Amino acid sequence: MKKIAMFTMGTRGDVQPYIYLAQELIQHECEVVLGSHPCWKNLIESSGVKFIPIGPDIDIEKEAAIIRGKNKNPALSMLKTMRFVFKIVEQSSKEVYQASIGKDLIIVSHSQMGATEAEVLNIPIVNVTLQTEMIPQARKPKTFMDRVFGGFIAKQIAKPYNKIRKQYGLKPAKDIGKIMSKQLDLIPISTYVKQRNPYWEPQHILTGFWYQEAKGYEPDEKLREFLKSGEKPILLALGAMSFEDKAETAKLDAFVKAFEKCGERAMIQGFQKTLKEYKLPDTMIAVGSIPHSYLFQKCKMVVHHCGFGTAAATLIYGVPSIPVPHVLDQIGFANILFDLGVACKPLDGKHIREQEVICSIHDMENHYEERLQTAQELSEKIREEHGLQSAVKLILETMNHEK
Repeated sequence: MKKIAMFTMGTRGDVQPYIYLAQELIQHECEVVLGSHPCWKNLIESSGVKFIPIGPDIDIEKEAAIIRGKNKNPALSMLKTMRFVFKIVEQSSKEVYQASIGKDLIIVSHSQMGATEAEVLNIPIVNVTLQTEMIPQARKPKTFMDRVFGGFIAKQIAKPYNKIRKQYGLKPAKDIGKIMSKQLDLIPISTYVKQRNPYWEPQHILTGFWYQEAKGYEPDEKLREFLKSGEKPILLALGAMSFEDKAETAKLDAFVKAFEKCGERAMIQGFQKTLKEYKLPDTMIAVGSIPHSYLFQKCKMVVHHCGFGTAAATLIYGVPSIPVPHVLDQIGFANILFDLGVACKPLDGKHIREQEVICSIHDMENHYEERLQTAQELSEKIREEHGLQSAVKLILETMNHEK
């Protein structure tokens, strides 16, 4: 039985794809352990995957929201988030090293956690990349300015990893490409959503989205009765955005009032702190952590932050979107959804106003049938890709080749 360790960090949307991948690998008789923040222990173990705590015991969704909330500029917000990530990667290296001993393969996430440790232990790696902007365009002809500025940026990105490499006596890497796998980098995105960059090296492969249907899930009686009592509701799902303390109540107010004025029913995820003291109208209900495969098929549209997992789920389950992106990668996904014809023009996640939400709902109503049809047609194509099964097949082929 092949022994595989994978390490990831981030919010639930960052962790969920690795849970799906681990579950599918286990089905193919692999022994898999998933290392992540201690706060994800219950989520991972309840999915039938062995868990190892990595890094400090923090509420990662709250921490991510605090960083984003303090920075109005999306680029600066992304930079601060990356620094936060690098710090945890560095602090966690010894734990990752210990968890990697004796494994046949290390699956390395977008944070590159585990890449250096695998190199020290002479264990092959497979990468998983969620943000394609991080993939080096190695085959692109370089101008003089590209070499100067590109080399400087590449050095800065590699700098935190070189601190770890130095601890193990490894030579510094010139860029992130030197750290990544030369055999296989899996990109869990549909080819109907993003085209392959011709300047990528051949190991970077778009597999299709990864997802699993939640088996045996049953909603509680309150949610079941709410869904029966009227038309399909809007789902408000802002991920870590909804944890920002100072603006949380005002943000929730803007959405609730907009939904009321438009005569819409709504399910609201997140906003845990505010909802303890907040009286929702009878046409709305607070919902907790519910599988996308259930919830997204019960709503008419999703108002969301365009995090990787949520954006993917709207496409997998064929639901139109009102995008409310907050940071750079989310803005990228919001624009993709708009260009695909399954979403209205993105709202500014930093400055949410009631009237703008109302305008977006009206726009969605005016174009709902065509956007719904486009989303459903795209969903059918995405499901035919069998992205998760394709990814596992590539991993197993790579492991057999490494023998």
